[in-house]
Amino acid sequence: MKADRVMEILGLEPLPVEGGMWAQTWRDEHSSAIYFLLRPGDFSALHRVGGPEMWHYYAGAAAEMLLLHEDGGAERPRLGSDLEAGERPFVAVPGRVWMAAATTGDWTLAGTTMAPPFRVEELEMGRASALAERYPSVAEHIRCLTREEFR
Repeated sequence: MKADRVMEILGLEPLPVEGGMWAQTWRDEHSSAIYFLLRPGDFSALHRVGGPEMWHYYAGAAAEMLLLHEDGGAERPRLGSDLEAGERPFVAVPGRVWMAAATTGDWTLAGTTMAPPFRVEELEMGRASALAERYPSVAEHIRCLTREEFR
């Protein structure tokens, strides 16, 4: 299946500012969930929110994630199905951790769940210059995973 067909079937639309294609699948006073599709040349730009963001792998290629922790640590988990290669079908991103993701192939279909639910007023987009200075070991990845207006 091609990304365009997945987007059509699931009713995915562009996600402003962050990037990727999305559709909300659940929302109540306790939690929210979305489908999220990544294609080459697009990515989930570095951002953070107040609460945890649970990422689930559904289909397509693996996604490489970048997590920047408040203590200065950085990690690059892979969201996918090849367990022997170190990929995992679930990645938990704690609240206030900077995170970004990009597909490693033609497309990646993932989902995220948040509890408490996502609130746009909590969304903070990462600025490449400040983050690259704080996390020099992954500065090049930071530059690749921020939008032009945040460099």
